[in-house]
Amino acid sequence: MNMGKLFIILGIIFVVIGAIWTFIGKLPGDITIKRDNFTFHFPIMTSIVVSVILTLIFFILGKFR
Repeated sequence: MNMGKLFIILGIIFVVIGAIWTFIGKLPGDITIKRDNFTFHFPIMTSIVVSVILTLIFFILGKFR
């Protein structure tokens, strides 16, 4: 597989993830604390998902070196 096809596939994956993320809003496991004039949002599950996706992308890109 050449780099052009890989980037097209990765782009499609990102579009799908972005569309799903738009409809879901936040993932289960994200922490949100709302008080009077204060809102704290800690996206722990979102961070884990992004980390796994980036790890897979860099692993795949590393195979082409």
